[in-house]
Amino acid sequence: MDLPIGPIDHVAYPVADLPAMVGFLSRVLGARCTREPHRIDGEVAVQQVEVGDALLSLHRHGNGLDLAAPAAAPGCLDICFRWNAPIGTAIAHLAAVGVAVIEGPVPRRSAAGEPGQSVYFRDPDGNLVELMSTTS
Repeated sequence: MDLPIGPIDHVAYPVADLPAMVGFLSRVLGARCTREPHRIDGEVAVQQVEVGDALLSLHRHGNGLDLAAPAAAPGCLDICFRWNAPIGTAIAHLAAVGVAVIEGPVPRRSAAGEPGQSVYFRDPDGNLVELMSTTS
């Protein structure tokens, strides 16, 4: 069955400290806050950020919104971003911003089946973040 489903629109990303995660993602992945935050009782509950072509909805844990996965909590995410340059430049960038690579480079296959290489690191909440390059 061929359904009219397109790419993922956004990913909900539960976080413990919203300003700290926005700062980390901005410094490490170039995240941009291009939308107004969603507030509950005057407090920021959700901040959407753009990372490359991806949209992340950063949800402050315990923000009062019930529409979430039952186990959604800081540290539950494992996410991969494409790095559109050789993997060595990702490693150099992570070193320059003080982020330790916990594994890699290691061979991986992209969603399109292309051979590539990945490096892995953790964000402040312990989420596993992967940068994958298919560029030599």
